[in-house]
Amino acid sequence: MEAHTSVPYLREIIIFLIAAGVMVPLFHRVRVSPVLGYLVVGGVIGPFGLGLWAADFPILSYAIITDLEGTRALAELGVVFLLFTIGLELSLERLWAMRRLVFGLGSLQILITGSIVGLIAWEFGNSIPASIVLGACLALSSTAIVMQLLMRSRRLGTPLGRASFSILLMQDLAVVPILFVVGVSGAGAEGNVGLDLVMALGKAVATIALIYTVGRLVLRPVLRLVAQTRSPEMFMAAVLLTVIGISAITGLSGLSMALGAFLAGLLLAETEYRHEIEIDIEPFKGLMLGLFFISVGMGIDWRMVGEAPIWVAASVLGLFLLKSVIIAGLCSAFGLPRHASIEAGLLLGQGGEFAFIVIGLAMSLALLPIGVGQFMLIVTGLTMMATPLVAVAAEKLAARLERGSTKSHEGRFGEIGEPEGHIVLAGFGRVGRTIAGTLQAEAVPYLALDTDPLSVSRARAEKLPVFYGDASRLEMLNRVHAGKAAAIVVTMDDPRAAEKIVGEIRRTWMMIPIYARARDGAHAVRLLSAGATMAVPETVEASLQLAGRVLAGLGASEEVVRRRLAHQRTAEEF
Repeated sequence: MEAHTSVPYLREIIIFLIAAGVMVPLFHRVRVSPVLGYLVVGGVIGPFGLGLWAADFPILSYAIITDLEGTRALAELGVVFLLFTIGLELSLERLWAMRRLVFGLGSLQILITGSIVGLIAWEFGNSIPASIVLGACLALSSTAIVMQLLMRSRRLGTPLGRASFSILLMQDLAVVPILFVVGVSGAGAEGNVGLDLVMALGKAVATIALIYTVGRLVLRPVLRLVAQTRSPEMFMAAVLLTVIGISAITGLSGLSMALGAFLAGLLLAETEYRHEIEIDIEPFKGLMLGLFFISVGMGIDWRMVGEAPIWVAASVLGLFLLKSVIIAGLCSAFGLPRHASIEAGLLLGQGGEFAFIVIGLAMSLALLPIGVGQFMLIVTGLTMMATPLVAVAAEKLAARLERGSTKSHEGRFGEIGEPEGHIVLAGFGRVGRTIAGTLQAEAVPYLALDTDPLSVSRARAEKLPVFYGDASRLEMLNRVHAGKAAAIVVTMDDPRAAEKIVGEIRRTWMMIPIYARARDGAHAVRLLSAGATMAVPETVEASLQLAGRVLAGLGASEEVVRRRLAHQRTAEEF
């Protein structure tokens, strides 16, 4: 009989799920950052942790992961999903508004940091190509860790988050020319290297432009077709295909997969499905990022740390200090307040995940000695492990500096705007559309949610702020910033779903007014019991309007009709 094929990486997946489901919650219980928890767990279950004793204690082999390359290949998906989520948070217009920070602040940070780090590496006896490689890769910070910290603390839209994201985005864009230069240097290519670099960058720009153009034409109709099936599985499959497909295209074109995921996020951010996608993709992003952080922790050889503890500690501290000073100075020059500039510098002072790729390529091409490369990988990994703790200290320091500051720079460095004081319409059927028309006529801002893709599509064609999503889910209401709304209007057709979400809204946001459409008087009573501020039976107003027409037809004056209807409305109010 033919033997059954085993599931690839089955043991590694089980160990990872145990770490994610058991160990990391223990770290969270003692108020340790989940990122740090993943990094520490990775160090323990990796080949340089418990793996060192596996030969003496065979039972440990069931609790360790030794295939670092295979694990890192899976872990790259974590960075892919993170960049995709970041793209969903933005839009092309918002990104264009940040161009001064991305191409100005970000470019200067890479050039200045890379030059100084490269000079220091050259002073320590490295060759010019090796110094260039070290300067280029150590100028980059960890997008995965920094963005995860900013998103967890809900500070991505602040001046600090905006400056940090701009620098990280430019760093991600810089990976393409950095990898190209490393490849050319290692191959010892002859000819016009500058022309080759320009051609490679031109190819990158053409690829991005093609993806964006085709995506804008194809994505919305395809997602609308899938959404009409009302199948969550098919919708999720279409989203995953979009993320991984575009990432694969950019990867095959010589760009980073993370950049492709960012492009996919930007494309989908312009559609009415962005909020539904954010909720559906969240569990995948969290698990894949956890796998990425574990893989980083597994790559740290603690023996080398023990062999040269002073040099390792000095290098970790030196990299943090150097990058922090440069980034803080540049952020201040670009208008960020002093306290936020210092926090941004400390937050971005670590090495990044792309250093593992660049240094690994440089070692394979003999541009970097193996010993130097391994040492710098350990330094990079340790700076990444230290980042969650440094971020906590940086936030406290920034808060103290802010309290003692009398200057305000907010006018020069505004925040990314988020909806506030708007009306959230939970449902955009007949009633929801009528309410939206009234609000629009009075210039009252609103955001609406509905699960009918055709209705949403028609509304979007009219440039109305309507999104595809189930308004009976609290996490969906969170995506449209319901917590900052002036009021929430529930107009859904499903009576049970309306009662459920009214109750959840009231428990979550106690002070927000909730106006609900009811089927009848009994339903209105249940909605009021669930927490609605006011519930209006849909049959009442239609009956009153019809009664008014009957009275007018019988010869009653307009004033009599108005008074009678007002009296009846008062009697029927809930």
